Amino acid sequence: MEMRRLGKTGLSVSPIVFGGNVFGWTADEKTSFDILDGFFDAGLNTIDTADVYSAWVPGNKGGDSEEIIGKWLKKAKISRDKAVIITKVGSDMGQGKTLKADYILGAVEDSLRRLQTDYIDLYLSHWPDADTPHEASLGAYAKLQEQGKIRAFGCSNFDASLLQASFGAADKAGLPRYQALQPEYNLYERSSFEGPLADLCVKEDIGVITYFSLAAGFLSGKYRSRADTEGRAREGRVAQYLDDKGMRILAALDKVSAETSAKPAEISLAWLLRKKGVTAPIASATSLSQLESLVKSATLELSDEAMALLDQAGA
Repeated sequence: MEMRRLGKTGLSVSPIVFGGNVFGWTADEKTSFDILDGFFDAGLNTIDTADVYSAWVPGNKGGDSEEIIGKWLKKAKISRDKAVIITKVGSDMGQGKTLKADYILGAVEDSLRRLQTDYIDLYLSHWPDADTPHEASLGAYAKLQEQGKIRAFGCSNFDASLLQASFGAADKAGLPRYQALQPEYNLYERSSFEGPLADLCVKEDIGVITYFSLAAGFLSGKYRSRADTEGRAREGRVAQYLDDKGMRILAALDKVSAETSAKPAEISLAWLLRKKGVTAPIASATSLSQLESLVKSATLELSDEAMALLDQAGA
C-alpha cells in the first residue's frame, strides 16, 4: 500500500485513515480488535480517535475509543512504530471545550495512559477556542513535542481565517505552526473546505485528513429514504442528506458504480483522494465486509469523466 506524505509533519499515512469513533459505540471491543487486525493486515497504518470518543453513548465516559486502541496496541503483532495514531484534545470532557495550555498538558497524559503508549503521532486541537490565544495552545504543543510526547500537531474545524491567524500568532511568538488540518469534507458537504481553506492548505503544505468522509454513512448508498434511517445509530445526522442534492449525488454514485463495479462508499472515498489538498479521508467500518470495501477504495482510480459527474452532482 502506497503511503501519503502528511504535509510537513514528517508522518506518512495510509490513503484511508480508520475512524475510531465507532470503537466502544457501534463496534464492541472484540469487533474493534478484529477490524484493526484486518486494517493493518491490508497494509494500512493510520487510526484516528479523540479523547471524547464515545462519551455520547449511555454508560460511556469518554476515552472509550482510546482505551480500546490501547488494549489492541498491547496485543497486536505489529510494533508501535508501524502505527500512526491520531487523537484530539479540546472537546468537552466535563470542563467545557478548551485549548488552554494547562488543560492540553494534562489531557495528553490521560490520552497516553489510555492508549498505553509513550507518544502520540499527531495531536489535534479538536475545536477552536475563542477564549484562548493561539500562542498559548501552540506553546503547549511545542513543549509536548520537545518532550517527545507528540510527534506532530494540527487542528480540526478551523476555517481559513482562523488557520491563517494561527500562523501569524505562531510566527510572531517564534512557535511552530499547526501542520495538519482535519476538516469536514465529502461529496455532499463541500463549501467549508473547497475554496479559501483548501487553497491555504495547498499554499502552506498543510496535511489534510477529512472527517465525515462518507457523510455519516449516507454516501454508502444504504440510506435512500427516512424509513431506511429509522432506529439507526446515526439516524438524526443521516436524515439531513435526504434532499434533492442528496438524491442527485446517489444517482451519480449509482451510475459510476454500474460502470466500475465499485460500491458507492468506495467511489466516494476515491473521489476525495483525487481532490485538491486532500491527503487522506477518514472512514469507519463495523464489520470485516465493510473493512474490505474501505481497503478497495484506497486503490480505486476514478476517470476524469466520473470525477466530473460526481463534482456536478454535489455542486
